[in-house]
Amino acid sequence: MNFRELNASDERGIDVVRNQIKQFARTTPLGEASFKILFLDEADALTTDAQAALRRTMESYAQTCRFILSCNYSSKIIDPIQSRCAIYRFKPLGADAVKEEIRRIAGKENLRVTDGAMDAIVYIAQGDMRKAINALQGAAIIRNVIDEKMIYAITSTARPDEINDLLARSLKGDFDSAESLLAHLLHERGIAPNELINQCYRTILSMDIDRKLKVRLIDHLGETDFRLSEGANSDIQLEALLARFVESSEKRES
Repeated sequence: MNFRELNASDERGIDVVRNQIKQFARTTPLGEASFKILFLDEADALTTDAQAALRRTMESYAQTCRFILSCNYSSKIIDPIQSRCAIYRFKPLGADAVKEEIRRIAGKENLRVTDGAMDAIVYIAQGDMRKAINALQGAAIIRNVIDEKMIYAITSTARPDEINDLLARSLKGDFDSAESLLAHLLHERGIAPNELINQCYRTILSMDIDRKLKVRLIDHLGETDFRLSEGANSDIQLEALLARFVESSEKRES
């Protein structure tokens, strides 16, 4: 076997490097191959000690094995490994690329995807093809004709117009109306609090509003996101976020 793939998020300790990886790297390639390939997925999950051991293995068996490491956060890979690698960074896929792949899959699976559904998939995916395909697959379970409403429902995502409405009500100072819409999105639509915060952030960035107000709103979002990550009650924090939005709008008017 001249190729092996390991997922570092499943096996992230130093023993894996000393045993499985080292044993694979040290053996002679089969056939006429000049080297073997070891692909280590999610390498940023490896502990620091495991990465140090991996660096030594990479040096010792460079002639018989080539190492490919993939990760989400390159900053978590130790410098000695980064300096020994050619680094390739991949940006999120564009809307056209996502749509092209969705059309290809839909054609092979005999699915009909409306233009609105295609735009919804692009909005949800944010350049991540896995999210796009999962959204398509989830909707395809229901029926072969896929529309915009199905995509947002199956992924538990608020529609862009709902986020715009939520922010508009808050910035008008109408807390009761905004709170009612928030409760609908959270409890009836089942949208996750963190996802709602992310959608609000994306919408605020694109809004044509006073720069100082935009800065305050993003600051409030960041504070709420941090509190949720620390285990705070999501209902209280999101309603407090709306209250801060209302206060920010009143400061702007005054």
